[in-house]
Amino acid sequence: MLYQVTHRTTYRYGSDVAVSHHLAHLHPRELRTQKVTGYTLTVDPIPVVEDERVDYFGNGASYFSIRSPHDRLIVTARSEVRVSSTPLPERTPAWQQIRDSCASDRLTEDSAAGEFRFDSPYVTRKPDYLDYAAASFPRDRPLLEGVRDFITRIFRDFKFDPRATTVATPLDEVFKKRRGVCQDFAHLAIAGLRSIGLPARYVSGYLETLPPPGKARLVGADASHAWVAVWCPGHGWIDADPTNNLLPGDRHITVAWGRDFSDVSPLRGVVVGGGGSSLAVSVDVARQPEPAAL
Repeated sequence: MLYQVTHRTTYRYGSDVAVSHHLAHLHPRELRTQKVTGYTLTVDPIPVVEDERVDYFGNGASYFSIRSPHDRLIVTARSEVRVSSTPLPERTPAWQQIRDSCASDRLTEDSAAGEFRFDSPYVTRKPDYLDYAAASFPRDRPLLEGVRDFITRIFRDFKFDPRATTVATPLDEVFKKRRGVCQDFAHLAIAGLRSIGLPARYVSGYLETLPPPGKARLVGADASHAWVAVWCPGHGWIDADPTNNLLPGDRHITVAWGRDFSDVSPLRGVVVGGGGSSLAVSVDVARQPEPAAL
């Protein structure tokens, strides 16, 4: 599938910001099943400093600095991305074999993935999360079977409710209320998987949403999305989307991954002045017709 993605973030400030510095993770990743055929980042006001780099996790990161007074900031990322379905392994090892191989003190591909077994700023391993995840991972159950069951349980047990949480809502509160959004459900899945000893990472990106039958597609009505990936020896990382109870295919567009949201926030920054701010985010994921063959 070929997609055109427009992600626009608008900050409006109560008074002039004198200086601001920002870091963006908005450039989709190049993957075996994902090719970026176009990307532009536009910032208004025009920055005096702009820099592109690759972060520790291999994500594209954009830094920019604005040093003139401004009462609004508009950041627009436009991407053209071709996505194909990710093949899944026919068989996967028992989950506890993966747990043990990723905990080895010998440097292997599995133990390298093991860095994602530990606590991170938004995700802390706890007995409650271990007990919740363990129901999907009895001894000798194949990893993929356990992951499918686990995300199905999250989908069934938790209600999607955009008003229930914010970025700052602790995971313990999400777990107690049984409500949240995709970011919360990704963090919950990671907490459960890490608590039983499996490496799990946070994936940010976009999901093509389809309008109800007979309804027109609303431009700008999509949003950033988040899901989880778990390590499988011999195959690599397997993505799983607990918000939608599915394993991502050609409708998911991967932008960045890390330990949790704190590593891959689409846009963050430090401002001097401003007197408060309001935020508006618009994301449009539009499927494009394939070019005609010559």
